Amino acid sequence: MQEDEDDMPIRSVMRQGLKRAVITGGLEFAHLAGRAGLMASARGMGAIFTLHHVRPRTPQAFDPNAHLEITPEFLEAAIEHLKDEGYQFVALADMPARLAIARAGERFAAFTLDDGYRNNAVHAQPVFTRHKVPFTVFVAPGLAGKTHGIWWETLTDLLRAVPHLEFDFGSGPVILPLATPFQKQAAYNRFARFIRSDMDEATAIERLEAAAKAHGIDPLTITERLVMREPELKSLVLNPLASIGGHTVSHRALARLSDEEARREMDQSAERIATITGQRPETFAYPYGDTATVSQREHRLAKELGFRVAVTTEPGTILPRSFDTPTALPRISLNGLYQKPKYVGALASGIPFRLMRR
Repeated sequence: MQEDEDDMPIRSVMRQGLKRAVITGGLEFAHLAGRAGLMASARGMGAIFTLHHVRPRTPQAFDPNAHLEITPEFLEAAIEHLKDEGYQFVALADMPARLAIARAGERFAAFTLDDGYRNNAVHAQPVFTRHKVPFTVFVAPGLAGKTHGIWWETLTDLLRAVPHLEFDFGSGPVILPLATPFQKQAAYNRFARFIRSDMDEATAIERLEAAAKAHGIDPLTITERLVMREPELKSLVLNPLASIGGHTVSHRALARLSDEEARREMDQSAERIATITGQRPETFAYPYGDTATVSQREHRLAKELGFRVAVTTEPGTILPRSFDTPTALPRISLNGLYQKPKYVGALASGIPFRLMRR
């Protein structure tokens, strides 16, 4: 059965191009508004930044995860820009106490990195150390222990490797053409929807990984190449600026799991990290982190399991009332598609998020 998707790549790219143009325009406006002193109340008392990969840029014709990657040079420029704007850098776990005694006008920034990629130690750590900036790396022991794959990385490698792919998304086999970056992106989007559908996430990922293995791509080899192993994590925490937080075991969407599974994923993540570092983590990051994957149940579980701070990926700045719910804190993504220092200040101003709520 051949699926008629001739128009999908063009529509998909057009939508993504339009979205990027809108975001860029919003960031430019926020930058100008911030410099003019408009909407100063949006800035709040601080910002928690999200990063994933930090490494030198390798241009790719098809790069669906480019938004998860920034260069060390941009990280350095971002830190310097925040310094110029008067931000003080604090460890995520220390932010509640530090803000509680802050003087009027003081502003704080915390840096976090999700998934425990090796480049966090190789490329990001030297930048943080040079500027004396604390940072928290959120680790999923299933990735560090090489028992689980990273589905979005596996999918990217698979779509780069083959000219077409047959896959059953639940209604019978379809053939996905993959001759162009447009077609590859359309296929990527379809797989992402499939994994985030009503099907059990682990089952959907198993089916993707089976397709990858059939084409000679080993998901666990990808994990081993990209993610720090346990000895590397032990070495990382020798740096007094570094700390490790929990991120579940398997990096599944917690809101889609049963109460027992969600608690186990969170607790076992913390227990495993404690055996690696000698200390149970005080911080936690919810996988994916948006409202579709995190609910008030997870906020409650994080508190019951002893996490002092837990972060989402919902965008926003830190306000005095934010620590009324310290296990549901917003973060600001340093997006690889918008690597300009002035955009860091625009995001930290909070203006883009205020505009989106209107």
